[in-house]
Amino acid sequence: MKPIIDHIQITVKDLDAAERFYDRFLPIVGFDVNKKVKVYIQEHDFYVVEYSHELLAFALTSPREAFKDEAIHRRKPGALHHLAFKADSRAEVDSAYEELKKIGANIVTKPQLYLEYSLTYYAVFFKDLENIKYEIVCNN
Repeated sequence: MKPIIDHIQITVKDLDAAERFYDRFLPIVGFDVNKKVKVYIQEHDFYVVEYSHELLAFALTSPREAFKDEAIHRRKPGALHHLAFKADSRAEVDSAYEELKKIGANIVTKPQLYLEYSLTYYAVFFKDLENIKYEIVCNN
């Protein structure tokens, strides 16, 4: 087996608002929104919006009613700290940054070198509408 992730599913507070944001964000990292499906999974009592790509499926899920008002925080045990998408070049990171600004992403840090990680680690960090943190990184 190879350590390749098949799919990621993230629970969001407001599925409709998240879907509008991710419809604009995911094409920046290579997803085609025409390959998106939205369904209700009755046995689990949630709605899911799944974006498919040949390398990865990315899904958004509605919260359980009991948890819908809880704050999202990446430092809680079991929480997603952040998710990084790999870019092929620094120019791709820079281009993604420009697109992220256009869609209203909350930019945490502009594209820059992070020498504490490596001499070639170049990344932009941002958050979605619900404070979920992402990164687009090039390490060459």
